[in-house]
Amino acid sequence: MSDAVQEQIKTVIGDNDIVLFMKGTPQMPQCGFSQRVCAILSDQGVSFSAINILLDPAVREGIKVYSDWPTIPQLYVKQEFIGGCDIICEMAENGELATALAPFKGE
Repeated sequence: MSDAVQEQIKTVIGDNDIVLFMKGTPQMPQCGFSQRVCAILSDQGVSFSAINILLDPAVREGIKVYSDWPTIPQLYVKQEFIGGCDIICEMAENGELATALAPFKGE
């Protein structure tokens, strides 16, 4: 994986408080898992940046290397990898996600 792609990913994660690497866009998710995470973030009342990994195969593979996580979507909050769909769903159910996102509500 190229260093340039890793730097690009690091910059995007560093420049955005909440960023979701997903298939498609929040307005038109291209997989059910991405759609579910977008809905959860919307329910949490936070704005987030979304990166459509389908537009660039290098980013699609690069984010998996960056996080050492094999699946998409991937959520980052304040440069910290939170997890994929299953983890986000679990955190939303038990209240951990609301706590993690509380500082960003109403932005």
